[in-house]
Amino acid sequence: MPTTADRPTVLITEGSDPRPLAWLRERADVIEMPTNAPDFDQTLARADGLIVRTYTRVNGEMLAKAPRLKVVGRGGVGLENIDVAACRARGVEVVYTPDANSIAVGDYVFGVMIQLIRPFARFKERAYGSDEFKKVRTSQRGRQLDELTLGVLGMGRVGKRVGAIAANGFGMRVIYNDLLEIPPLNFAATSVDKPTLFREADVLTIHVDMRPGNRHLVGAKEIGLMKRGAVLINASRGEVLDAYALADAIRTAHLSGAALDVFDPEPPVPDYPLLGFENVILTPHMASRTTIAIENMGWVVKDIAAVLAGQKPQFPAP
Repeated sequence: MPTTADRPTVLITEGSDPRPLAWLRERADVIEMPTNAPDFDQTLARADGLIVRTYTRVNGEMLAKAPRLKVVGRGGVGLENIDVAACRARGVEVVYTPDANSIAVGDYVFGVMIQLIRPFARFKERAYGSDEFKKVRTSQRGRQLDELTLGVLGMGRVGKRVGAIAANGFGMRVIYNDLLEIPPLNFAATSVDKPTLFREADVLTIHVDMRPGNRHLVGAKEIGLMKRGAVLINASRGEVLDAYALADAIRTAHLSGAALDVFDPEPPVPDYPLLGFENVILTPHMASRTTIAIENMGWVVKDIAAVLAGQKPQFPAP
């Protein structure tokens, strides 16, 4: 363990879970400070390590103010808010936690999926009367997951988790599309082209990153290919989906429902087009917010400490 004189300084901009934070404090001088703090730039100038989450943008301008910086850690999966190339040009390592929240996001997808395909007709403040009770019970019909085709756009860690649950747990037919050649999977799934994915999916779930070219990857053309009555779920990045095109599809009943956990911009604007629909579930970027997943994301501190000690990190940015 480094002596007081040798301890590096690590700046954290968006908080950390208590256990990883305590672990890091034993090995470094830790400063928690948001980027809009008056003395942020002065603190950044003496930071050896920087830990961010979703909303801190690490770009050339920020790096120019951090002459001592050796490593940037992203407590999470996506690296869109970090200019990895600019970091590498300055000799700054980038680390992240790619496995931290796959289970949590997979759980979220099925939580909203079942709500969208099953009308539960909940009652809370009062019980249905006898006639109303029978009318609701006899008139409402849902669909079973084992009769549906799940389309997965992006068969990365989360996509694989969702596909495995769908095929092995619920007996769904699974099709997917990915830019990369996917090695053999431990569940039944068929690789298809994008038009086939959109046409055949009863439920389309999006799990792609925000790489160049992915803005509005799912837009009016793609949504127009989808089955009438299909549902769409986006728990990846808000920018990949054209929310206005989706709102049109919901309004015209082309799609029967949608669930969005991410937005563009985030938080969404007051006149966001998907507000007010009974069959649209909107959640404030909560898919990964389980106790275990949040702690797992906080353990990016281990790779921060490794780099600062001159060791190779376990999860360097790709």
